[in-house]
Parts: sequence; structure tokens; C-alpha cells
Amino acid sequence: MDELDIPIFAKAYDLYKILSSWRNGIEKTARHTLWQKSEETCLSLIESLLLAGQRSKEKKAPALERASVQLNLLRVLLRLARDTKVIDLKKYVAAQQIIDEIGRMLGGWIKSVTAQKGTPPPQSNY
Repeated sequence: MDELDIPIFAKAYDLYKILSSWRNGIEKTARHTLWQKSEETCLSLIESLLLAGQRSKEKKAPALERASVQLNLLRVLLRLARDTKVIDLKKYVAAQQIIDEIGRMLGGWIKSVTAQKGTPPPQSNY
């Protein structure tokens, strides 16, 4: 399967497109700090998902765990953006819905990989 055909990759890709489309509407001071970090985290998430898609079944878990951490960090960054009024509630909810869907897909992928290895799935602190 082509890594670009993975549904979770497509969702993360769409999320980045949405975040980047909001960039010019972000206040300049936040655009070069909080928002830049949010976009970079989303790009790192995409990178981890691509890496996991290219790895053998036995080696997917570390990339998926990294993706899970990045997704949780992105949740926090967007919540902070909402709380500091960098983005409005409508944008926050739209992004959060996509993040939640990615989270469910990622959780299922992690569960399937760890079930194959016979190891318990990583525990999320979020």
C-alpha cells in the first residue's frame, strides 16, 4: 500500500492544510511562536505517520508512539491558542474534530501493531 493512501495520513495532511490556511489571520506575535510551533508539530505528526507506514510491522510501534505524543502536543497547543484568543472557538472546534478522528485512527493502528507483537499498547497521559 502506498503510504499516501493511508486514511490517517490524509486526515493529518488535511489538518495541516487547514492550519496553514489560518496562518495569515493569526496575530503576528502568535504567528511566530505558538502558531509556528503548532504547524511544526503537525508536520512532525505527518512525518511520523509516513515513517510508520514505511516500516515493517515489527518496527511500526516507535513511530506510532511518537505520532501519539505529537498529536497530544498539538491538542495542547491548539487549546492554548483558543484560551489565549489566537483562534476563535469555531476554528478550535473544527481542528479538534479532525484531531479526535486522527486520535481514534492512531489508537486503532497502535492497538493492531501491539497486538501483533503481544505487547500492551502505550499508555497515553492525555
